[in-house]
Amino acid sequence: VVVYNSSAFRMDPSVPLVVPEVNGADLANHRGIIANPNCSAAIMVVPLWPLHQRATIRRIVVSTYQAASGAGAKAMAELESQARDVLAGKPAQKEVLPHQIAFNVFSHNTKVAENGYNEEENKMIEETRKMFHEPGLAICPTCIRVPVMRAHSESIVIETERKLTAAEARQILSKAPGVRIVDDCAANYFPMPIEASGQDEVFVGRIREDPSAPNSLAMFISGDQLLKGAALNAVQIAEMLL
Repeated sequence: VVVYNSSAFRMDPSVPLVVPEVNGADLANHRGIIANPNCSAAIMVVPLWPLHQRATIRRIVVSTYQAASGAGAKAMAELESQARDVLAGKPAQKEVLPHQIAFNVFSHNTKVAENGYNEEENKMIEETRKMFHEPGLAICPTCIRVPVMRAHSESIVIETERKLTAAEARQILSKAPGVRIVDDCAANYFPMPIEASGQDEVFVGRIREDPSAPNSLAMFISGDQLLKGAALNAVQIAEMLL
């Protein structure tokens, strides 16, 4: 059995695409290959799945804040070297990423398809639909690279079939596997990538009702894409198989 971490088999209908907290039951149908999902999709579905089970999500609007580590160790080194240069009054040197990453943000550095969405955004759409077994699920992602070393963050708005209050959602998520609630309004303390780095759970906070649309809820999440978005998820799949 191979747990495959690239995108090669993710959308193959004969290959399960699995986040254990979401669709671990799909492992029963593997034929020797199991696909590990895209990091941004993996982090997103962990908190959304328990809400989907309770209220049925009909639409997801998500903006990602993706760390340099998502582009590899060389991109992390480039962020560090560019930051040093800029602070020293020198021009930032670009070798790995297409734009300056230090003190800047830019659209995710993957090819934009004919539908206007880049590869990372299309992966979030297609892979979430597959893991949720919801081929018609409406998803609108915007993926952005930010000058953070490690751990991705996401601003998420969902519309559900029935209304979920913020308190109800918080209670559901407090019991959900793989989720850590970080939602202290009094202290203005919410998920941050610097604290999610090196942690197994997806941090979830800023849980609030969206007054602009019925049955709509907003939240902010951070998760280590090198762990839950990649290596940890693969190990969890192997543990389920064993």
